[in-house]
Amino acid sequence: MRISMIAGLAFAACACAGAALAGPMSNPPSERTLCLDVGGQSQPAVCMVPASRLDKREDFCLCNEGLKVSAPVCGPGERAPAENISYEKARKAAARDGSLIGDLYEGRAMCVAARNPAGSF
Repeated sequence: MRISMIAGLAFAACACAGAALAGPMSNPPSERTLCLDVGGQSQPAVCMVPASRLDKREDFCLCNEGLKVSAPVCGPGERAPAENISYEKARKAAARDGSLIGDLYEGRAMCVAARNPAGSF
């Protein structure tokens, strides 16, 4: 009985700590992970995400192919640049430091759309 009680208390402590570390869901993510191949084309990233359609954060991401790059999430009313050859070349050059944060293409931020977990039905 003591072992089950100790295990229950340990589980409750871990659950409370995990909820506290997760932070509020009202804060939208400010960046996402992209995987870029040698030509600058975007490849899919494999991300571990919360099991919530409301929480748009990505806990961590891996790239099976290409370079792992951090990119800013587009703000309200802002759209990501259109995917074309000149944008891909500019993105490849800008991503050499591992980030697209602060980089511009034709005067616009090289941002990406926020993850849309509810749109996958």
